[in-house]
Amino acid sequence: MEHRISRFTLDGVPGAEISVHPFSTEDELGLTLTRFRTGESDDVVLLVHGLTSSSDMFIMPEHHNLVSFLLDSGFCDVWTLDFRMSSRFPYNMETRRFTLDDIAAFDHPAAMAELRRHVGARRIHVIAHCLGSVSFMMSLFGGAVTGVTSMVANSVGLTPRVPAWARVKLRFGPPLLEYGLGLPYLDPRFADAPPLSRRRLLARAVSFFHPECREPACHMQSFMWGSGRPAMYRHGNLAPETHLHERLADLNAASDVNYYRHIYKMVRAGRAVKCEPGEPRHAALPDDYLAGTGRNETPVLFLTGDHNDVFTDSNIVCHRVLSKRAPGRHELQVLPGYGHIDPLIGKNAHVDVFPRVLDFLKRHAG
Repeated sequence: MEHRISRFTLDGVPGAEISVHPFSTEDELGLTLTRFRTGESDDVVLLVHGLTSSSDMFIMPEHHNLVSFLLDSGFCDVWTLDFRMSSRFPYNMETRRFTLDDIAAFDHPAAMAELRRHVGARRIHVIAHCLGSVSFMMSLFGGAVTGVTSMVANSVGLTPRVPAWARVKLRFGPPLLEYGLGLPYLDPRFADAPPLSRRRLLARAVSFFHPECREPACHMQSFMWGSGRPAMYRHGNLAPETHLHERLADLNAASDVNYYRHIYKMVRAGRAVKCEPGEPRHAALPDDYLAGTGRNETPVLFLTGDHNDVFTDSNIVCHRVLSKRAPGRHELQVLPGYGHIDPLIGKNAHVDVFPRVLDFLKRHAG
């Protein structure tokens, strides 16, 4: 298949000193931190992707990406994390039944320890997206991660809320897909599967209900997440080079359906909770991740598009809940004309969104 933009390219950050730092989790998975540096700084920024995506969403060459924007704006030491949800690893297509508790207990603490090994006592600011945001906040407010100076959470935090149709998919999708179709994961590339295969037929069926564009990967992503045509972004916010079948599938790839089970439990509870409260591997984490929010002193900027068709008003609700427990500590920015992921991968995000993030970071920097 022809790729107009190379997969896993680093071309989007020219001029930076780039280094890759592999590390392992306590449950024996290999993960990666990538460092982009143009100078010395007392403030370090860590970027955390969501489910099915990777660090690639922050270094896209087709627009002024977030890493380059931060480097150009005085934050000279930016790191990206690829954890077990990353499309750069095979874990999303392995039948392991991971949950967000695994990420909160093992991935983020290990990543922060590795990061601290390189940057020492400098201030660390975190910008996280989607389930990367949920899981990092679970680690942070659950006490597994400490020493975070500030955090930006895009789309969703500790109070996941979804549209009605998405709630139905979360409830019935995993058993139907795993036991009915024999598919333990979903992939935007299913349209490229062999003719008459279950994957190809599912992609064709999904596309039948999505006449809004001609890109099968776009249709599958709307089927995988949220409720809308499309669900994950506004079409007009993406560069033409981004809204192509192979590019969309590179940026937002396969997802293990077991994560949907955990998300559904959170949606039903109205807050971030453990998937299996009795699981001994997660004993150090709270059953209810909102329980300790008043004790955590990290200020959070909650970002959300006003057309968020994946997690609706989740961040508006989370900001309201946390602000009652710690008045004046947290902030909310609702982004006109944006959806779920386009605040970070949109062609004009460097004009409409990134300056708001930069303002927040500067106010909490040295």
